[in-house]
Amino acid sequence: MLVKLVLDVFMIILKMGGSILTEKDLAEPKVDYDNLNRIAEEIRQSLYAEEISNDLIDGLVIVHGAGSFGHPPAKKYQIGQPFEMKDYLEKRIGFAEVQNEVKKLNSIICESLIEHGIPVIAIPPSSFITSHNKRIYDFDLNLIKTYLREGFVPVLFGDVVIDDEVKIAVISGDQVLQYIAKFLKSDRIVLGTDVAGVYTKNPKTHDDAVHIDEVNSIEDIKFLESTTNVDVTGGMVGKVKELLDLADYGISSEIINANEEGAIAKALQGMEVNGTKICRK
Repeated sequence: MLVKLVLDVFMIILKMGGSILTEKDLAEPKVDYDNLNRIAEEIRQSLYAEEISNDLIDGLVIVHGAGSFGHPPAKKYQIGQPFEMKDYLEKRIGFAEVQNEVKKLNSIICESLIEHGIPVIAIPPSSFITSHNKRIYDFDLNLIKTYLREGFVPVLFGDVVIDDEVKIAVISGDQVLQYIAKFLKSDRIVLGTDVAGVYTKNPKTHDDAVHIDEVNSIEDIKFLESTTNVDVTGGMVGKVKELLDLADYGISSEIINANEEGAIAKALQGMEVNGTKICRK
């Protein structure tokens, strides 16, 4: 039976996709500072807007993807794939490289948020999470609870962790989000991606792609093409599967286009935004 560590705050989890915060298809990882700083300002406005009641957003957790910082080395070293022990040194080097890269991105993101007056605290998953066969097994949430109660905004991210089955594994930001939402009983979840939610086809490559307003079951995305290239964390289909699991616990989510100016601010303030709602009927 699931035991929820309920907080005495109205908690929102904001997931910012790596495709929003970084520029892909480049030889070296690069941050999209225009998007990062705009989103940081939208978060600031949502937290401190005078017209918003104090209890609307009094607990915010931010989770971000690894983007062009974490995915290339994770793919290069095939983190999470079976390997022989003679190759373990190389795998450990790969683990260290991925962890170092995602920490770099996290530091840049936190710096922008701090500059915009948001009291964030970075919490690297690799420092306290372990997994079993690529799923989170041990995750001490007490520190996150403490920071939330003291008015801080915890910032976590997709990372690599020690796994008791495959030795080392990639844990996506979506899986981190799912775990926190379940056990801290999140009130709302907002996912900012590079498209306005879920489509019947990849809207970037298919003009006839049809937007899906609501997803209620895995059957709704059974024949779905990923809206982005499938990466080491599973792409859009992987995100929806994690969110459908949350829907089983009565936690609904919305996926929106964070490239759209003002979308993050509106979503955090409970306003209607073009996107896809993930929930059970």
